[in-house]
Amino acid sequence: MDLFTQLFIALDQTNKTVAKSHLLSEYFEEASPADAAWAIYFLMGERLKRLVKTADLKEWACRVSDLPDWLFAECYDHVGDLAETLALLIFCEDKFRKADLKLSLSELIENYLIPLKAMEPEAQSKRIVQLWSKMDFSMALVLNKLITGGFRVGVSKSLVIKALAKNASVDPAVMAHKLMGQWEPSEVNFKNLFVKKSTQDEVLRPYPFCLAYPLEVKEGESLSMILGDSNEWQIEPKWDGIRAQIIVRKGARVIWSRGEQLLNEQLPEIEDALKAYPDEQSFVLDGEILAWDFENDKVRSFADLQKRLGRKIVSKAILEEIPVVFMAYDLLEIDSVDLRAKSTSERRDVLEKWLPSIETSVMRLSPIYDASRGWEAMAEVRLHSREESIEGLMLKQKTAIYSVGRKKGLWWKWKIEPYTVDAVMVYAQQGHGRRAGVFSDYTFSIWKDGELVPFCKAYSGLSDMEMKRVDKWIRANTTAKHGPVRVVQAELVFEIAFEGIQESKRHKSGIAVRFPRIHRWREDKLASDADTLETVKSLL
Repeated sequence: MDLFTQLFIALDQTNKTVAKSHLLSEYFEEASPADAAWAIYFLMGERLKRLVKTADLKEWACRVSDLPDWLFAECYDHVGDLAETLALLIFCEDKFRKADLKLSLSELIENYLIPLKAMEPEAQSKRIVQLWSKMDFSMALVLNKLITGGFRVGVSKSLVIKALAKNASVDPAVMAHKLMGQWEPSEVNFKNLFVKKSTQDEVLRPYPFCLAYPLEVKEGESLSMILGDSNEWQIEPKWDGIRAQIIVRKGARVIWSRGEQLLNEQLPEIEDALKAYPDEQSFVLDGEILAWDFENDKVRSFADLQKRLGRKIVSKAILEEIPVVFMAYDLLEIDSVDLRAKSTSERRDVLEKWLPSIETSVMRLSPIYDASRGWEAMAEVRLHSREESIEGLMLKQKTAIYSVGRKKGLWWKWKIEPYTVDAVMVYAQQGHGRRAGVFSDYTFSIWKDGELVPFCKAYSGLSDMEMKRVDKWIRANTTAKHGPVRVVQAELVFEIAFEGIQESKRHKSGIAVRFPRIHRWREDKLASDADTLETVKSLL
């Protein structure tokens, strides 16, 4: 535990990528395989599933520190991070306590933390307080982060992968593939990362996804200036669904989302279609899960797809109401041959020739547009994207290989402009992490029958300078407080951008929007100039 704590503190104290990479490599060299496996698990963004209730943690910390609830709440609002608040308060009377814990990271997690889930609150309290008593501040901070799931230390997945790849003397793409899928933290699995020969469990693993950069065309620029001849690009619909890979290998048939979730149970019709392929058949497809209107043979909205995927059990009624298809747009492997090093156009040729042999009503080939028509014609196609229920266009360099992650210049996503609405700020709350102590989370309202109705929340889109100005204004114009939430004068107007809109019975306004964010601060407008609910509903 001590070694992992040192790693966390060291990573937290530097913002230099090279330094972080060096720290990770050193740790993986020095740590035991069992500890290193758990370190990978947390550094890659995974967390222990809800071991204890947050309210209980707060209560135990108040008991240890002999502080009232209201003071804990005030401290939390000021600090902005629950794990750090807990550590600060339990050490407020004993700042220089030395650690007396002899457990390794893996022992702590497997023997002390994971069993918490099955324990009664009083037993949980006894164990956690006992652990706190044997730790110094830094170790308790890390422990709290492991328990609360707020383990963020400025390390990306790719940085962890590169550090491991360096230690194993392999290409980062190879290491990324080993870590894809449901990688479990264990001594054996960590050692397998350094085994040159693929293990049996890799049969089920997806390839790391190739990703696109957003394409921004500035005023005075043209697509030909940025991208050259349109004929050099494969142009496809930018589907609004769930990115996924279908893997059929050695009798196994799995559907992986980009978020590394198995989707077989949620997509029984696609799973059934895969069962028709013989065991000796082998292929990996990259594509999109889409809700589909079979009557009109067109894609349905992402909101419809959400209704389908948001359920643990997919009933017969839901299967009938919201059918899905897999829209294939890339072939990564065929007959155990990895095609990723081939060019986009070569992979497309193989896909077009091969897919019809397995194509069904739920397994489809994604179309491509005629790039020879030129950029102006493609811009026109993009303008009509919403009518086709797509997000815009995907531009893939014909000579590009299927890379790992984002490689600038290979794939671009040319999305349509978002919806925008002018709304009034009515509530504000302090942020967490680097935004702790600053009012950065806002609630916005629009007009309905002469009254402001809450419309959405947003916490991104302002520059640091703008956020400081808004924070100062909020402190000077607060009319009421409800816990951490400030009610403010209904004066500031912001242009809110979002990707989609749908009716919702759960929201007071009767509508819900997808990915809301602040587009710009409309200092030129008064609250009375904000949009009405009627105007917003016209976007439906």
